[in-house]
Amino acid sequence: MGKLDINLERMRTFVRVAERGNLSPVAREMGVGQSTVTRHLKELEEALGVALLSRTTRRVTLTDEGRSFYSNSVQILRLVEQASEEVRGTRSASAGTIRMSCTAAFGVMHVTRLIFAFQDRYPDIQVDLSLTDERIDLVGEGVDLALRLGPLTDSSMKFRPLGLSQRLLVAAPEYLAVHGEPKLPEELSRHEGIRMSNLAGSDMLALVGPGGDAYSIPFGGRLRVDHGLAAREAFLAGRGLGPAHRWLVDDLLSAGRLEILLPDYLLPPMPLSMLIVPERLGVARVRLLVDFLAKQITAIPGIEKSRTGARAERSHGDNG
Repeated sequence: MGKLDINLERMRTFVRVAERGNLSPVAREMGVGQSTVTRHLKELEEALGVALLSRTTRRVTLTDEGRSFYSNSVQILRLVEQASEEVRGTRSASAGTIRMSCTAAFGVMHVTRLIFAFQDRYPDIQVDLSLTDERIDLVGEGVDLALRLGPLTDSSMKFRPLGLSQRLLVAAPEYLAVHGEPKLPEELSRHEGIRMSNLAGSDMLALVGPGGDAYSIPFGGRLRVDHGLAAREAFLAGRGLGPAHRWLVDDLLSAGRLEILLPDYLLPPMPLSMLIVPERLGVARVRLLVDFLAKQITAIPGIEKSRTGARAERSHGDNG
């Protein structure tokens, strides 16, 4: 048997296993059996003459040689993809797969429609959209870009501010008919609150009054949820009052099914950002989606254009 080659297929398999730390999800991602993934890795190690991975019953980790080879492999595969696109021209720019993550309720209510419009424009681009409020590791999960609400922690992701999400205090008319409508911030603490369990500090409401005065109001309630659509249903059912993104409830406000409370007191808006794996920003189809979303996102109710400029891009953000 002749010496095995270091081909791109084996290299791609190795890179994904290194990033996922497990063979099973890589096999599912590639649409092959786990034995095929194992064979690719074995053949690559035989071709190189060194062990790239250390295998345990629960996880696969990189050896020192594996870490070095992984770093170089990522760069090689990126260059191959970009070179292929340049040769094929604009046709290849509008074909292939983009993997995207998005905050769950925002994705369901608004981003999915933007993806539909994007795919109508570029019918050969496949989008794998993952909806989660968890801050995932973009590289480890094989995701190209993510839309996230809220403050971000440091990382090496490219960061593009998209806008500010306006928030309002809302309640159903049925709830207010029974419990009364609060007229001052201090009265909120006596009401039944709908809180987000995955949002730090949800037991306090921070408000800014018409004169610029800041208020910090204790906020409690019997129901906590970890999904925006569940909060929406709770407001509609008259289970309590609470803060909500305008994009989450704008249709219900227009229909009179929810009401805005204390309209002269403002809740701090929440930043909406796009995080992009730096190596994927050079891929034409990813860049097409990045630019499309940045242009279309402020048409969503309650998303104000970022004061720092929607075109800004820099290294920042979190892992997802």
